[in-house]
Amino acid sequence: MNSQQTGQFGEEIAVKYLKSKGYKILERNFQRKVSRFLKSEIDIVAQKNNTLCFVEVKAIKKGRFDSIERFLPSDKVNFKKKRKLIKSAEYWLAKNKVPLNSKWQIDVIAVVIDSGSKKAKISHFKNAISDFI
Repeated sequence: MNSQQTGQFGEEIAVKYLKSKGYKILERNFQRKVSRFLKSEIDIVAQKNNTLCFVEVKAIKKGRFDSIERFLPSDKVNFKKKRKLIKSAEYWLAKNKVPLNSKWQIDVIAVVIDSGSKKAKISHFKNAISDFI
């Protein structure tokens, strides 16, 4: 499984997880063009109750690093990525004419995939980027 396949598999797992928790999936892989050469993407746009959730999915294969406790896929969401996610979420809200007083948040779902057993460990960090909003 290459890194692109790992990412796609991780997104499928995240969608199933979210649905099992009562989220409605509104859109997947929403892209906005930032510049001529640069795009920004939101992996999953979901809704639970009255809150819109913009979900960034980060997936890795187990065994890729010496100690999984020292590294989580969510650690890949750095300051630059957080800013892109916020801008993309704001763009999605405006494009879809969502009222300004609507509740929304950005979540991160980390998926650690065990290729051998085809099982995954999921960590859901709700409102993970709240300190920027």
